[in-house]
Amino acid sequence: MDWQPDEQGLQQVLQLLKDSQSPNTATQRIVQDKLKQLNQFPDFNNYLIFVLTRLKSEDEPTRSLSGLILKNNVKAHYQSFPPPVADFIKQECLNNIGDASSLIRATIGEGAVGVVIKDTLRACTGPRSYSTCSGYSFGALQKICEDSSELLDSDALNRPLNIMIPKFLQFFKHCSPKIRSHAIACVNQFIMDRAQALMDNIDTFIEHLFALAVDDDPEVRKNVCRALVMLLEVRIDRLIPHMHSIIQYMLQRTQDHDENVALEACEFWLTLAEQPICKEVLASHLVQLIPILVNGMKYSEIDIILLKGDVEEDEAVPDSEQDIKPRFHKSRTVTLTHEAERPDGSEDAEDDDDDDALSDWNLRKCSAAALDVLANVFREELLPHLLPLLKGLLFHPEWVVKESGILVLGAIAEGCMQGMVPYLPELIPHLIQCLSDKKALVRSIACWTLSRYAHWVVSQPPDMHLKPLMTELLKRILDGNKRVQEAACSAFATLEEEACTELVPYLSYILDTLVFAFGKYQHKNLLILYDAIGTLADSVGHHLNQPEYIQKLMPPLIQKWNELKDEDKDLFPLLECLSSVATALQSGFLPYCEPVYQRCVTLVQKTLAQAMMYTQHPEQYEAPDKDFMIVALDLLSGLAEGLGGHVEQLVARSNIMTLLFQCMQDSMPEVRQSSFALLGDLTKACFIHVKPCIAEFMPILGTNLNPEFISVCNNATWAIGEICMQMGAEMQPYVQMVLSNLVEIINRPNTPKTLLENTAITIGRLGYVCPQEVAPMLQQFIRPWCTSLRNIRDNEEKDSAFRGICMMIGVNPGGVVQDFIFFCDAVASWVSPKDDLRDMFYKILHGFKDQVGEENWQQFSEQFPPLLKERLAAFYGV
Repeated sequence: MDWQPDEQGLQQVLQLLKDSQSPNTATQRIVQDKLKQLNQFPDFNNYLIFVLTRLKSEDEPTRSLSGLILKNNVKAHYQSFPPPVADFIKQECLNNIGDASSLIRATIGEGAVGVVIKDTLRACTGPRSYSTCSGYSFGALQKICEDSSELLDSDALNRPLNIMIPKFLQFFKHCSPKIRSHAIACVNQFIMDRAQALMDNIDTFIEHLFALAVDDDPEVRKNVCRALVMLLEVRIDRLIPHMHSIIQYMLQRTQDHDENVALEACEFWLTLAEQPICKEVLASHLVQLIPILVNGMKYSEIDIILLKGDVEEDEAVPDSEQDIKPRFHKSRTVTLTHEAERPDGSEDAEDDDDDDALSDWNLRKCSAAALDVLANVFREELLPHLLPLLKGLLFHPEWVVKESGILVLGAIAEGCMQGMVPYLPELIPHLIQCLSDKKALVRSIACWTLSRYAHWVVSQPPDMHLKPLMTELLKRILDGNKRVQEAACSAFATLEEEACTELVPYLSYILDTLVFAFGKYQHKNLLILYDAIGTLADSVGHHLNQPEYIQKLMPPLIQKWNELKDEDKDLFPLLECLSSVATALQSGFLPYCEPVYQRCVTLVQKTLAQAMMYTQHPEQYEAPDKDFMIVALDLLSGLAEGLGGHVEQLVARSNIMTLLFQCMQDSMPEVRQSSFALLGDLTKACFIHVKPCIAEFMPILGTNLNPEFISVCNNATWAIGEICMQMGAEMQPYVQMVLSNLVEIINRPNTPKTLLENTAITIGRLGYVCPQEVAPMLQQFIRPWCTSLRNIRDNEEKDSAFRGICMMIGVNPGGVVQDFIFFCDAVASWVSPKDDLRDMFYKILHGFKDQVGEENWQQFSEQFPPLLKERLAAFYGV
């Protein structure tokens, strides 16, 4: 029975601890006397550790003080503590090394636990310890190593690790498998941090690991494999001389009859694939490795039981809420096409390969992931080892084997695509046939694998593979099995992204299916269905704006919209979906826009109000979930983009500009990110309402030009560019507020491409409306400006930016002289500039040529790559 304090005694101790914090000298004297008395009773130390570790309702200074008094007592009297007291203190320390409070962790770590660690160490590593150390003591040490690895390598405890590591290594040879296993696990805790004490003993460690390679105990083998996987990451230099033997060993262990050992060994291939030496050391072993990985990709019997693999029809069974993963909305990022890049919400194929519900990492998933990464390393060289196996698997009479073959085919899709192309005309129809297999797990994996080849399917004539694949996938979307529904919906979303407007001829049929699924799906799959509809809208765009399609699609969406309460998180995917639909339908969304717009504004307002109440009275109110506000802002962006000028009346009748002013200053980057996207969209759609706020908004935009928050910075930059185009010369008072930050961003190394492009566009637009103000800085940004915009396609934004650069060159021609070759290259990137822009380019190029003279121009143009020379001569006669 655990020791329990006497309530009255506990209150006395607490009072004493409170009094000891008093500045009054007389009180302090009384406290000291009382402490001396209480120290006569060893039981007093139980009260102290109890306050430190268990009384979490007490304030931290009181708990910490209790620990400090205990630390002094332990140092002075630990040897004379009765065993039950010493054991209770030891156990409490071990159980609470990971306390939530950093102050309490430090108190336990630096105080009592220091002595306790030494005591446990003495038991396990003293002169007679080899024969007397128990598995229990070593288990306690392992816990200390897990929870306090940094502390053990710190000066606070005089670096006990220097003694511990050599001692642990001795125990690798202990007769008890439990102690051998604990000893390896203890050392493993220090590999990733490259603890110096371990690095000093690294060769002995590796030698001892090799000695345990064929240990009878599975736990020992598992820890040996884990050690080798980590060493591969941190000390590959020490493994390279033994790599052939290690690979041979790992090939055996990946087939270990204990699945935990096999899984640990399988991680080795995943880690090795990331090392530069992978190809060199592994090429000769592929002939053995590939069949092992393929074999590991079969469902085990336990997998099938957990996945209810024999249940075919479960569509009427309601989902349990814990099956539904929490969803996190990704804020809107404006990219250079300057249309919303809305994440489709479906997981990436690699993350979602197959058995999503079986979220535990297992041998099947690890083998598939290893094959995937190795396919990316070896490419076509993998196929001679795989193709002979594949044929046998894909046409195997046993469904479990056939299913694993389909998974193999999906796993190699990315890496081996080129090599697979000759076989796809035969394989794709077979996979499409597998979509109607009688086994649900075969149907669902076929959905996933086909989605991995969607790019190739779409590159062929539509009637050949696209039409049959789409037809069968739509049937699977209405499958009687929930897992198949989910896989089909996700696969269809991938197909939509690849096919885009190729789907337009089939829109009526697609919408019929998706709308029918609304009435059929349980909770979890309904959320995936929203994604599929949103992705469809993103992919076909304005082609969705037909009365017939709107009639099919909008009623079920609006019905769901009306059913959901403001605080229901299912609103996230529905709002994301509606955002895409509103952008695609454009004026077709007008009949539905008013209630949708109003609700979004209400969501933003509610969240801001709750945030303010929480800031003022955190003890009374909960912090709001700001995702509601972010999703609402993104849907308002979708409405502004889709409805254009029609949104003006809605904005006029609401307080959205006031709310936007608050959102733009929110502490959460994602809120600011979505606010700036909305500001840009409203600037384009109804500048009349934005203009009165510019003086307040511009300083906020300026302070958010901080590349530490890439997406926030990107959207703020884009919004400034859009405001420039509306403000014209009236932008002049604000140029200095933003220009130096923009110039700094464009010159930063490793800035992401999207941000560079947006920054270049905005600098160009600033120069277009205020050339006198921006041109003096031309020399500071012209080179990165030209290199950022040379690769983007002709569009309105590029047009306005290049007009700006031409006007700035007119004001400050000297600013471009040193980097004129980059300007020439950027000009040559245009496929068909408008006539007046072409004239601007012509004048600058010829002006420069006339200025330097024919001979100098010849010398200068000799540096041009042949293609550049050719284009400039053909288009501009220079």
